[in-house]
Amino acid sequence: MSAVLVVGSANADLAVPVDRRPAGGETVLGGDTVVSPGGKGANTAVAAARLGADVALLGAVGDDDHGRLLRASLADAGVSARYLRTVDRPTGVAYITVTPDGENSILVSPGANSALAPGDLTEDVFDGVRVVVLSLEVPLPAVESAVARAAEKGVRVLLNLSPAARLSAETLAALDVLLVNEHEAGYLLGADDADPRKLLELGPRAAVVTRGAAGAVVIDGDMSTTVESPRMTAVDTTGAGDAFAGALAAALAEGVDLVEAARRAVRVAAISVTRHGAQPSYPTAAELGVG
Repeated sequence: MSAVLVVGSANADLAVPVDRRPAGGETVLGGDTVVSPGGKGANTAVAAARLGADVALLGAVGDDDHGRLLRASLADAGVSARYLRTVDRPTGVAYITVTPDGENSILVSPGANSALAPGDLTEDVFDGVRVVVLSLEVPLPAVESAVARAAEKGVRVLLNLSPAARLSAETLAALDVLLVNEHEAGYLLGADDADPRKLLELGPRAAVVTRGAAGAVVIDGDMSTTVESPRMTAVDTTGAGDAFAGALAAALAEGVDLVEAARRAVRVAAISVTRHGAQPSYPTAAELGVG
């Protein structure tokens, strides 16, 4: 049994530092490629586990070196891989360019992540689970089935709408917390300058909008609360949103209220951008001063 169940992707991150990103038809030389464990699901699971949460990841990898890299990283963080299948497809890969200001652009080849299906949600996966966290680098039928099953079992549902995609009205209405960044909020609402409080009109009981270095906004009922981020010098923003999602889930599984959970998550994400890589950048509970 795990207090936090993450349903999502596991990728190998192939990151290349560049002075600038190439334009169409252009070749730009970069630095040495760094291979590290990533993927929104695996990142979220590792971030939560580093903070002391009891976590399991439901996903898929291939029988290859990248898959073994991911399994080793999950084990090192204390994430249970009992629901992580090995399938006859290559492990997913994210190709990442990182500019000197720490910003990144990412191309994902889903590979084994595309094999995740509603049938992988066996009867026991939600046993003992307090919070299920989902993101969208895996097929939407599996995500929507997991949301429906979790809601039926009274499990708190946190969905990170990344990468942005259209979900059914029924799925949105089953969410306890919708987590989006400002661009994803604009995608859902049809305008980048739309009032984020309108997210609740789509059905979720609460929403959190991350704003990068500006922190986050928590919308819960009639309350809208701004959570400021500590000032940090970013060297690599890869996986910062996943760090936020994992920290938010870990705090919610402890019974912390949503605003305080967002405060913890903002601090975790802020620390993560001061270090290179995704999973290697995530802080522990001791660093955060909790637990």
